[in-house]
Amino acid sequence: MRCRLALLLLALSAAAYARANGADKPDLTLHGEVSGKDHQTYRLIPFDVPAGTTRVTVQFDYDNKTDHTTIDLGLLGPDGFRGQDGFRGWSGGTKRVFTVSATDATPSYLPGAIRPGRWQLLLGLPNVRPDAHTPYDVKVWFGQAGDPAWKPDVLNPPLRTGTAWYRGDLHMHTAHSDGQCNSQSGKRVSCPLFLTVQAAVARHLDFIAITDHNTVSHTNAMRELQPYFDQLLLIPGREITTFTGHANLFGSSEPLDFRVGSKDVPDWTTVARNAAALHGVLSINHAIRPSGEICMGCGWTAKPPIDMRLVQAVEIVNDGDAGSVMSGIPFWEQQLNAGYHVTGIGGSDNHDAGATEARPGSSTIGHPTTAVHAEALSMPAILEGVRAGQVFVDVQGSGDRVLEFSASTMGGEASMGDSLQAKAGAAVRFTLHATHAAGAHAVGVLDGKALPLADGGKLDGDDAHLDFDWTSDGKPHWLRVEVRGADGAPWLYGNPIYVNR
Repeated sequence: MRCRLALLLLALSAAAYARANGADKPDLTLHGEVSGKDHQTYRLIPFDVPAGTTRVTVQFDYDNKTDHTTIDLGLLGPDGFRGQDGFRGWSGGTKRVFTVSATDATPSYLPGAIRPGRWQLLLGLPNVRPDAHTPYDVKVWFGQAGDPAWKPDVLNPPLRTGTAWYRGDLHMHTAHSDGQCNSQSGKRVSCPLFLTVQAAVARHLDFIAITDHNTVSHTNAMRELQPYFDQLLLIPGREITTFTGHANLFGSSEPLDFRVGSKDVPDWTTVARNAAALHGVLSINHAIRPSGEICMGCGWTAKPPIDMRLVQAVEIVNDGDAGSVMSGIPFWEQQLNAGYHVTGIGGSDNHDAGATEARPGSSTIGHPTTAVHAEALSMPAILEGVRAGQVFVDVQGSGDRVLEFSASTMGGEASMGDSLQAKAGAAVRFTLHATHAAGAHAVGVLDGKALPLADGGKLDGDDAHLDFDWTSDGKPHWLRVEVRGADGAPWLYGNPIYVNR
């Protein structure tokens, strides 16, 4: 029964994920034309917003080269210019695509509730030549509750295409919760999100997730910053902060009830089930921490236990805890040994964008760095890479170290996060590739126990390959590798390859 339920949950999750990542055609397409008689006038283009809509996204296209026509844009809600739900913004001729929702809006437009009814696209026509006949096309998308943050696609094109290791920081805080930094006069103040983004650029990161506590108010600021920071992917997230544990949810700006222990949210499994409907990635944070007055709920003490089938990741490095008694590795390995495929990730948990060196209560952005093997630098691609376990953690945030790990046997190949079938007696060849790790050594971990490697796992040079063989007993196992410095300090943590499971 347990197996059938697990398979059903996986099937439902896969179906929901496929829907969330399908091609999105516009819900409404309108066509029209402006001519010389429209010169220096305004025109309204009405359209109906259906009940249940949570986001309105508009793409407006016209040819301003042939007739030299200029068309400015604005948006009116059901109340027109009157009432509270009326004027929603004016971008003039600066934007061809814009969006409005309760949480965020394209700059020039106002976030707010999306009321069903007759909305109007407002055209301003400052220049239309007497003999001009300029066609235009309008595409409108109506977002629904539970849509992932990357929809519709027209709002969030990939910043970069091509399969690569993309590096990022998956845990940080700003003025939208408890992030603080020094003001111009040296006072401690709430730290603007802009400084966090600038610091990430300075660390040459490819992506960051803003994970303020129990809020998504930062989404609106991110909507403004993303076009300018077009080499750094900004992923909306939040740290679900409760009395019995913290967890990050990446890739959603939808409301989520975090009141674990209340009548509406009796336990963490309820939170996880509600989060799954939002198509994001759920990660348990800093699980091994004391919890009390100093940091209420920082340690993971969820009772009853969360259904781990609904959890995609575990934060195995938080700030500088790698190799310490606070390390999340034992908690992670406990889940792996219980049969769950959960991805190990890292996050700085930064609360001060101005911090340039780690000190108590002030981690630095990008330390550690989570590297994700993804098909593009886009929200769905990065989050899919995390789901798939195609991840390693660069503990020191080196910026250039790479850890790749693969396995092969007769008729099968696998890399980190993949499963490989190997009958009893079958030989499995594992291959580790590490760059910029001269003087370091590799460590093998099989089902949570050390797996001795030849020559102590020594890595020769800055582009090292290490092969080792292992004989399958036909039973389920997981095997991962680490790279450690000459002093034994962890440098790189890889995710497992699963055998026979």
